[in-house]
Amino acid sequence: MKKNQMIEKIIHGIFLILGLITVGCVLVITVYLIISGLPAIFEIGFADFIFGKEWASTASKPLYGILPFILTSVYGTIGAIIIGVPIGFMTAVYLSKMASPKVKSSMQSAVSLLAGIPSVVYGLVGMLVLVPGIRKLFHVPDGASLLAAILVLAVMILPSIIKMSITALDAVPKEYEDASLALGATPIETYFKVSVPAAKSGIAAAVVLGVGRAIGEAMAVMMVAGNVPNMPDSLFQSVRFLTTAVSSEMAYSSGLQQKALFSIALVLFIFIMLINASLNFFLKRERD
Repeated sequence: MKKNQMIEKIIHGIFLILGLITVGCVLVITVYLIISGLPAIFEIGFADFIFGKEWASTASKPLYGILPFILTSVYGTIGAIIIGVPIGFMTAVYLSKMASPKVKSSMQSAVSLLAGIPSVVYGLVGMLVLVPGIRKLFHVPDGASLLAAILVLAVMILPSIIKMSITALDAVPKEYEDASLALGATPIETYFKVSVPAAKSGIAAAVVLGVGRAIGEAMAVMMVAGNVPNMPDSLFQSVRFLTTAVSSEMAYSSGLQQKALFSIALVLFIFIMLINASLNFFLKRERD
């Protein structure tokens, strides 16, 4: 008995250490981004940095306005969520509640395969297929645009939304659905008025994960969005995201330019934290 208790204590200590390491990594990243990102914001000026409309970091008189990057990331993420969330959610409901076991197994394998595809492959396929298709379909000079980035991101967030939503829906007790059906509700009414509300926390977490994937993606959108620091005035405008602004210039940056890139990373980090905090706040308030 004492031996078993000792083993349990050791395992508990290992899990505690691993959890503290995870929290510590988050804290280190947060502190490092704050220390590295704030000096450039103070030097450039908060208003000029956040609301400036021009980015020319290598010009003789450099400009460090990141408003185009912020709006591009916001529009791109919203567009991807508008397209990807309904498709992913409906697919999850179908696979969890309506599909036969054989169909569910096959489609889940396909979704897992989709999740394992590297970002650069999404970008390559988008660059070779989607970009020329947009150019021909809409008769625009260049298909590398915000629209292409939105479509690629919508596909990329599908696996996360589908897999986590299925897990949440499968966890709903079957007694809930049986009771609804016994009261005369149809299967469709039961799925959407009983199962989905019961699994809303897991589905919301899936959406948050999809938002994080969309905001944090760099390689794929760099290949299909044009990577030009324009204001996103049109879906067919070549644009640059916050992530691609950092990844495309960090290799040769120095001085204030490098500090400004760290500031962009800090802004991106704050965006993700605010989204997570906001969703957790609303979910907790609704539970209360």
